[in-house]
Amino acid sequence: MSSLPRVTASDLLPAARALGPSLAERAERSEAERTLPDDVVADLRDAGLFRLLTPPDLSGPEADVATASQVIAEVARHDGGAAWCVMIAGTTSLMAGFLPEDVASLVFGSPDSCAGGYAAPVGTATPVDGGLRVSGTWAWGSGTRHCNWIGGGARIVDPDGKPARRADGLVAPFVFFDRDDVEHLDTWHVTGLSGSGSTDYRVEDTFVPEGRWLQMIDATPRLDGPTWRFPFYGMLAIGIASVSIGLLDGAVDRFGELATAKKPEGSKRTLAERASGQAALSTAEAIARSSRAFLHDAIGEAWTTAAAGDPLTLEHRRSLRLAACDAAQRCADALIALGREAGGAAVYLREPLQRKIRDGQVAATHAMVAPRIHELTGRLALGLETDTTLL
Repeated sequence: MSSLPRVTASDLLPAARALGPSLAERAERSEAERTLPDDVVADLRDAGLFRLLTPPDLSGPEADVATASQVIAEVARHDGGAAWCVMIAGTTSLMAGFLPEDVASLVFGSPDSCAGGYAAPVGTATPVDGGLRVSGTWAWGSGTRHCNWIGGGARIVDPDGKPARRADGLVAPFVFFDRDDVEHLDTWHVTGLSGSGSTDYRVEDTFVPEGRWLQMIDATPRLDGPTWRFPFYGMLAIGIASVSIGLLDGAVDRFGELATAKKPEGSKRTLAERASGQAALSTAEAIARSSRAFLHDAIGEAWTTAAAGDPLTLEHRRSLRLAACDAAQRCADALIALGREAGGAAVYLREPLQRKIRDGQVAATHAMVAPRIHELTGRLALGLETDTTLL
């Protein structure tokens, strides 16, 4: 058992702020290694940042959703790859409130617990005595190289490999693998969020004991409280949006530093003294702040309902996704605009601003916040029949 001290919700944001400068110093190394270095992982783990939503009955901090968003954004201000790993592990820890108590304790009970994985059911799971035998290859294994437990979505199949359903209704569980059963593949060669280590991974005919899984589409929480009334995919979208906002925060900071020193080619004035530089900075700041305000307004309205003991309405879920998608897309565009205004200084790989720009573009492609989400939220606003399974 780890000797790490217990971290409370009030510890998380100060810890993220304290770690920020050292994360920024190591971001270039994380990108080059295409995964978080061991010392970065250790610092994030010691600060409890991989366990954001883990409940107190498992010695977790159980941050409220707004605090979790703030923590993720603060890490992203300094290093997008580290923030992405915090976001994935943190949102995965929401499952601790839904899993049976013994499984939740196994996966999330240790103070150094860290879990992640890809939820789409691209693997196959064959029912056998005592559990499932699972095979599959999953993409987007963000941070899984440093996870204790690694999950993967799988579809139940019969012995002939045809889609099936167990008598208890199990059809598409998110199963948890021991890290020693997982093989990581060297596929993560990307333009942004390189430090997140979101490489492919696979298992082959691996036995998963009965109950070491969660069927997310119809899961009922084991615990009571507002956190457990938030939807899985909505929480993921909130986390991604928080990364995007934090990246823009950090880019505004860095642009300000560059602007006071940089004189555009052929100019006697610094970028800070030019109207275009001033406008670019204030526009980007406004987008970051308004994106945060919209997101936290949607979180606050949903939290008020959840704290009263009521389930979130479809409109709550729509608003959360609308705010998250809006934040990710507008922040990505604002990052591009800042880079264009920064000029040639922003094209060098050694320059932190360009890394934030690239990280923001990759974050905005995630399915939970992609531009097509506006079609989903628009259909709902118009009262059209809409599939809301992943809302």
